[in-house]
Amino acid sequence: MNNRNQIAKVTVAIFNEDYVVRGEEDPEYIQMLASYVDRRMRMIYQRNPNLSSTKVAVLTALNLADELNKLQEDYDELVKAMEEERKSRMG
Repeated sequence: MNNRNQIAKVTVAIFNEDYVVRGEEDPEYIQMLASYVDRRMRMIYQRNPNLSSTKVAVLTALNLADELNKLQEDYDELVKAMEEERKSRMG
């Protein structure tokens, strides 16, 4: 829908707060990301209902950073294995 050069402006709700997000991504994609963050924050809050919204957000960010780091490690290992496989076929 959006060209990469157009800036989308989308209002999203995360943890009962509205945010205006501007970006080059499709508005539906931005909404999907916001929904994902909202779900993750609500999961953490369910387990720790006495936490402030700021602490819930920080714990959510740490959890998402952990997931991202593990996925990056898995990706790097996969790329390395594919390169080794390619070299073994050629050599």
